Amino acid sequence: MTYHQQMQEIFKRYQAEVAAEPADLREVAAWAISEKLWHPRPADIHARFAEDMATALREEYRTDKTGRRYRAKHAVRGERDGRQYSLWDDIDTAPRSHMEKAFAQRRRQIVNDGHQLRLDVDHFNSVHPDEKQIQLILDLTDDVAEMLVAEGIDAA
Repeated sequence: MTYHQQMQEIFKRYQAEVAAEPADLREVAAWAISEKLWHPRPADIHARFAEDMATALREEYRTDKTGRRYRAKHAVRGERDGRQYSLWDDIDTAPRSHMEKAFAQRRRQIVNDGHQLRLDVDHFNSVHPDEKQIQLILDLTDDVAEMLVAEGIDAA
């Protein structure tokens, strides 16, 4: 069983033994530790640094002269010798090839999220046929345009 599968089993057990309602994961953690179902794994300091750095870089924004707030650092994910990696660069100095890959990967994430959300909503609706069906609109064009207008940016 993989580590993630073990974590999923802990959550199932928590819901079965403690509470079958929406759960705060900090409470699940306290319970799992007290039940000796989980303990911290030895830390890989390089992996921890990379995670912390990635979080920090994702949070770095700038505002350009037109008032657009944009994310400064972008990653391109890849795999080499069976190991995943991310290469980070600054949007203002990165080569076009890096930014094209980064944008394409982020767009793919949005598509994947939309696909999974569609499946999840459809499933929920199918197992709750007597309730008002949840509607899902995946065309985000108007939503993005409204946000641009709210920020005072011309959407054209």
